[in-house]
Amino acid sequence: MTPSSVKLRSDINFSRLSEDIKRWGIELGFEKIGITDTNLADAEQHLERWLSKAYHGQMDYMARHGKKRSRPEALIPGTVRVISARLNYMPEPQNNSKEILENPAQAFISRYALGKDYHKLMRKKLQKLADKITATVGPFGYRAFVDSAPVMEKALAEKAGLGWIGKHTNLIDKKQGSWFFLGEIYTDLPLDTANPANNHCGDCSSCIDICPTQAIVGPYQLDARRCISYLTIELRDSIPVEFRTRIGNRIYGCDDCQAVCPWNRFAQITAENAFLARNKLDSSELIELFSWDEQTFLKKTEGSAIRRIGYECWLRNIAVALGNTLTSRQVISALSKKTEHPSAMVREHVSWALEQHQNT
Repeated sequence: MTPSSVKLRSDINFSRLSEDIKRWGIELGFEKIGITDTNLADAEQHLERWLSKAYHGQMDYMARHGKKRSRPEALIPGTVRVISARLNYMPEPQNNSKEILENPAQAFISRYALGKDYHKLMRKKLQKLADKITATVGPFGYRAFVDSAPVMEKALAEKAGLGWIGKHTNLIDKKQGSWFFLGEIYTDLPLDTANPANNHCGDCSSCIDICPTQAIVGPYQLDARRCISYLTIELRDSIPVEFRTRIGNRIYGCDDCQAVCPWNRFAQITAENAFLARNKLDSSELIELFSWDEQTFLKKTEGSAIRRIGYECWLRNIAVALGNTLTSRQVISALSKKTEHPSAMVREHVSWALEQHQNT
């Protein structure tokens, strides 16, 4: 956190500044800005229970850093408030996703990853917001985060009034659904805080019922080890056989629990062109993507969140999807070309996929 001189001044109207920050955020393109204190005691208990059940799988970073994840002032000393920002990313009408999922020859990629990686874009916006604050009050203590540190972004956003955490563990807004990214500014400014959002899930269990792998093991309880997003993005080992057929044609992430949420009938297409689909990743066929060599993969995913999984996991995921598609000479041929791939993991998943077609 940068040194602060605000504590030396007595002429700052923090109530007015709080409202200005919310307005500036909207002017910078955020859908909504909220402000909260640093007390995450309830969220901390929920996190500890989640970790104790090993629901985080191989995401060891979730257990790292001790209490710093749930105690902002421990991560960044001097923090007394968190400015939480929300940015819509939905790149297309939701019916488009449904059509892709219903066509086993096509590749489904989670809608958040179709365009440019959101991290840099959101960080720039947060920095511009911090610059506006500096221009008004002078130097102050702050740090901006976008998935770049142990931060409980959904819990903070809920306390800041940006939405409530739904039964699928994603944040939902009553007027705009759940297709958005979150970012935070930790600060030493004693700003006015918002009231936490009320929960409006009611008796609805659509997200629990729709999950292909039953990863939502109970309301507000996600076993990441069963989640397709975890299996195709976070997991670096072989995908457990028990989940492969359920993955269908989802090669990077899964949006089913969001797509079925009734509150997303109010979701709007993003105003950020950077989040719109690039390189036809919203309409590509599995065979085409499986034919990419590593250089093509790196070129086509430049500036995309997809690149983080690496070429090996990319082929692993598509091999599973090809094992789930309709049998054809083209599919068999595409898979057969990778039977001697240098990666043992790729060969294993290709072998599994070919077995699926031999059994049909």
